[in-house]
Amino acid sequence: MSEAIPRHEIRARYTDSTVTVYQAYPPEIGLRAARDGRFPSAWKRDRMTWIKPSFLWMMYRCGWGTKAGQEVVLAVEIQRAGFEWALRNACLSSYEAGVHADHAAWKRELRQAPARVQWDPERDLSLRPLPHRSLQLGLSGEAVRRYADEWLVSVTDVTPRVRDIRELVAGGDAEAAGALLPAERSYPGHEVLTAHLVASPT
Repeated sequence: MSEAIPRHEIRARYTDSTVTVYQAYPPEIGLRAARDGRFPSAWKRDRMTWIKPSFLWMMYRCGWGTKAGQEVVLAVEIQRAGFEWALRNACLSSYEAGVHADHAAWKRELRQAPARVQWDPERDLSLRPLPHRSLQLGLSGEAVRRYADEWLVSVTDVTPRVRDIRELVAGGDAEAAGALLPAERSYPGHEVLTAHLVASPT
Protein backbone atom coordinates (compact mmCIF):
# COMPACT_ATOMS: atom_id res chain seq x y z
CA MET A 1 0.00 0.00 0.00
CA SER A 2 1.41 3.41 -0.98
CA GLU A 3 1.99 5.97 1.75
CA ALA A 4 -0.58 8.75 1.93
CA ILE A 5 0.58 12.14 0.67
CA PRO A 6 0.57 14.80 3.41
CA ARG A 7 -2.11 17.46 3.03
CA HIS A 8 0.55 20.20 2.90
CA GLU A 9 3.72 19.20 1.14
CA ILE A 10 6.16 20.87 -1.24
CA ARG A 11 6.80 18.59 -4.19
CA ALA A 12 9.31 19.84 -6.74
CA ARG A 13 12.01 19.01 -9.20
CA TYR A 14 15.31 19.79 -7.51
CA THR A 15 19.04 19.09 -7.38
CA ASP A 16 21.48 19.47 -4.51
CA SER A 17 21.65 23.23 -5.10
CA THR A 18 18.65 24.26 -7.23
CA VAL A 19 14.88 23.93 -7.40
CA THR A 20 12.69 24.39 -10.48
CA VAL A 21 9.59 26.56 -10.36
CA TYR A 22 7.14 27.45 -13.11
CA GLN A 23 5.67 30.67 -14.46
CA ALA A 24 3.72 31.59 -17.59
CA TYR A 25 4.03 34.84 -19.52
CA PRO A 26 3.04 36.49 -22.80
CA PRO A 27 5.57 35.85 -25.61
CA GLU A 28 7.19 39.28 -25.38
CA ILE A 29 8.36 38.44 -21.86
CA GLY A 30 8.57 34.64 -21.82
CA LEU A 31 10.47 34.15 -25.08
CA ARG A 32 12.98 36.88 -24.27
CA ALA A 33 13.54 35.53 -20.74
CA ALA A 34 14.25 32.06 -22.13
CA ARG A 35 16.56 33.46 -24.82
CA ASP A 36 18.58 35.68 -22.49
CA GLY A 37 18.42 33.61 -19.29
CA ARG A 38 17.06 36.58 -17.36
CA PHE A 39 13.88 38.60 -17.17
CA PRO A 40 13.64 41.52 -19.64
CA SER A 41 13.03 45.15 -18.76
CA ALA A 42 9.31 44.70 -19.52
CA TRP A 43 9.10 42.36 -16.51
CA LYS A 44 7.80 44.51 -13.66
CA ARG A 45 9.90 44.33 -10.50
CA ASP A 46 7.40 46.42 -8.56
CA ARG A 47 4.69 43.78 -8.90
CA MET A 48 4.25 40.55 -6.98
CA THR A 49 5.35 37.51 -8.96
CA TRP A 50 4.04 34.03 -8.16
CA ILE A 51 6.20 30.94 -8.59
CA LYS A 52 4.91 27.36 -8.53
CA PRO A 53 7.00 24.24 -7.88
CA SER A 54 4.15 22.06 -9.18
CA PHE A 55 4.11 21.63 -12.97
CA LEU A 56 0.50 20.43 -13.04
CA TRP A 57 -0.73 23.30 -10.88
CA MET A 58 0.93 25.67 -13.35
CA MET A 59 -0.90 23.85 -16.15
CA TYR A 60 -4.17 24.40 -14.29
CA ARG A 61 -3.36 28.08 -13.84
CA CYS A 62 -2.37 28.74 -17.46
CA GLY A 63 -4.70 26.24 -19.13
CA TRP A 64 -1.80 24.32 -20.70
CA GLY A 65 -0.47 27.61 -22.07
CA THR A 66 -3.73 28.56 -23.81
CA LYS A 67 -4.82 31.47 -21.60
CA ALA A 68 -4.20 35.00 -22.85
CA GLY A 69 -0.98 36.42 -21.48
CA GLN A 70 0.21 32.97 -20.33
CA GLU A 71 1.15 31.40 -23.66
CA VAL A 72 4.83 30.81 -22.84
CA VAL A 73 5.49 28.43 -19.94
CA LEU A 74 8.88 28.79 -18.29
CA ALA A 75 10.78 26.37 -16.08
CA VAL A 76 12.85 28.68 -13.88
CA GLU A 77 15.73 27.07 -12.02
CA ILE A 78 16.68 28.98 -8.88
CA GLN A 79 19.01 28.46 -5.96
CA ARG A 80 17.55 26.35 -3.19
CA ALA A 81 19.04 28.76 -0.66
CA GLY A 82 16.93 31.57 -2.12
CA PHE A 83 13.77 29.47 -2.30
CA GLU A 84 14.20 28.51 1.34
CA TRP A 85 14.90 32.12 2.37
CA ALA A 86 11.58 33.11 0.78
CA LEU A 87 9.73 30.34 2.62
CA ARG A 88 11.27 31.26 5.98
CA ASN A 89 10.28 34.90 5.45
CA ALA A 90 6.81 34.24 4.05
CA CYS A 91 3.38 34.86 5.51
CA LEU A 92 0.13 33.20 4.52
CA SER A 93 -1.83 35.25 1.98
CA SER A 94 -5.01 34.87 4.02
CA TYR A 95 -5.85 34.68 7.72
CA GLU A 96 -5.68 31.21 9.27
CA ALA A 97 -6.96 30.81 12.82
CA GLY A 98 -4.60 27.96 13.64
CA VAL A 99 -1.57 29.94 12.47
CA HIS A 100 -2.19 33.58 13.49
CA ALA A 101 -3.13 34.92 16.90
CA ASP A 102 -5.76 37.18 15.35
CA HIS A 103 -6.51 39.19 12.19
CA ALA A 104 -4.41 42.11 13.36
CA ALA A 105 -1.37 39.89 13.85
CA TRP A 106 -1.82 38.43 10.38
CA LYS A 107 -2.11 41.88 8.79
CA ARG A 108 1.10 43.00 10.51
CA GLU A 109 2.92 39.95 9.17
CA LEU A 110 1.51 40.50 5.70
CA ARG A 111 2.72 44.10 5.57
CA GLN A 112 6.25 43.12 6.58
CA ALA A 113 6.75 39.84 4.75
CA PRO A 114 8.60 39.90 1.39
CA ALA A 115 6.85 36.67 0.39
CA ARG A 116 3.45 35.08 0.83
CA VAL A 117 2.12 31.56 0.51
CA GLN A 118 -1.12 30.02 -0.70
CA TRP A 119 -1.95 26.33 -0.40
CA ASP A 120 -4.21 25.35 -3.28
CA PRO A 121 -5.51 21.91 -4.28
CA GLU A 122 -2.95 19.99 -6.33
CA ARG A 123 -4.13 18.84 -9.78
CA ASP A 124 -4.05 15.60 -11.72
CA LEU A 125 -3.39 15.20 -15.45
CA SER A 126 -6.99 16.17 -16.19
CA LEU A 127 -6.47 19.24 -13.97
CA ARG A 128 -9.03 18.00 -11.46
CA PRO A 129 -8.39 18.93 -7.79
CA LEU A 130 -6.68 16.39 -5.53
CA PRO A 131 -7.07 16.08 -1.74
CA HIS A 132 -3.58 17.38 -0.97
CA ARG A 133 -2.32 20.93 -1.40
CA SER A 134 0.21 22.58 -3.68
CA LEU A 135 2.44 25.52 -2.73
CA GLN A 136 2.12 28.86 -4.50
CA LEU A 137 4.84 31.30 -3.46
CA GLY A 138 4.36 35.02 -4.08
CA LEU A 139 7.42 37.29 -4.10
CA SER A 140 7.40 41.05 -3.63
CA GLY A 141 9.85 43.82 -2.81
CA GLU A 142 13.20 42.46 -1.70
CA ALA A 143 12.21 38.91 -2.66
CA VAL A 144 11.48 39.89 -6.28
CA ARG A 145 14.87 41.59 -6.58
CA ARG A 146 16.67 38.59 -5.11
CA TYR A 147 14.73 36.22 -7.36
CA ALA A 148 15.68 38.06 -10.55
CA ASP A 149 19.22 39.15 -9.66
CA GLU A 150 20.60 36.57 -7.22
CA TRP A 151 18.70 33.28 -7.24
CA LEU A 152 18.18 32.80 -10.97
CA VAL A 153 20.22 29.96 -12.47
CA SER A 154 18.44 29.21 -15.77
CA VAL A 155 15.24 29.91 -17.68
CA THR A 156 13.86 27.30 -20.10
CA ASP A 157 10.88 27.57 -22.41
CA VAL A 158 8.97 24.32 -21.84
CA THR A 159 5.95 25.30 -23.95
CA PRO A 160 6.62 22.63 -26.63
CA ARG A 161 6.53 19.90 -23.98
CA VAL A 162 3.39 21.44 -22.49
CA ARG A 163 1.71 21.18 -25.89
CA ASP A 164 2.82 17.57 -26.30
CA ILE A 165 1.41 16.60 -22.90
CA ARG A 166 -1.83 18.48 -23.54
CA GLU A 167 -2.34 16.67 -26.85
CA LEU A 168 -1.68 13.28 -25.27
CA VAL A 169 -4.13 14.01 -22.47
CA ALA A 170 -6.74 15.16 -24.99
CA GLY A 171 -6.17 11.96 -26.95
CA GLY A 172 -6.71 9.80 -23.88
CA ASP A 173 -3.12 8.57 -23.58
CA ALA A 174 -2.56 9.34 -19.89
CA GLU A 175 0.39 6.93 -19.63
CA ALA A 176 2.38 8.65 -22.38
CA ALA A 177 1.43 12.08 -21.01
CA GLY A 178 2.54 11.11 -17.51
CA ALA A 179 5.89 9.92 -18.85
CA LEU A 180 6.61 13.46 -20.06
CA LEU A 181 5.93 15.11 -16.71
CA PRO A 182 8.92 16.44 -14.75
CA ALA A 183 9.95 14.19 -11.86
CA GLU A 184 8.79 15.95 -8.70
CA ARG A 185 9.75 14.69 -5.25
CA SER A 186 9.00 15.69 -1.71
CA TYR A 187 11.21 18.69 -0.96
CA PRO A 188 13.71 18.01 1.86
CA GLY A 189 12.82 19.62 5.16
CA HIS A 190 9.56 21.07 3.88
CA GLU A 191 7.88 20.41 7.24
CA VAL A 192 10.33 22.72 9.02
CA LEU A 193 10.40 25.33 6.26
CA THR A 194 6.61 25.66 6.24
CA ALA A 195 5.84 25.05 9.93
CA HIS A 196 4.78 28.70 10.35
CA LEU A 197 2.56 28.42 7.25
CA VAL A 198 0.46 25.41 8.24
CA ALA A 199 -2.05 25.14 11.06
CA SER A 200 -1.18 22.58 13.72
CA PRO A 201 -3.40 19.49 13.56
CA THR A 202 -6.16 19.49 16.17
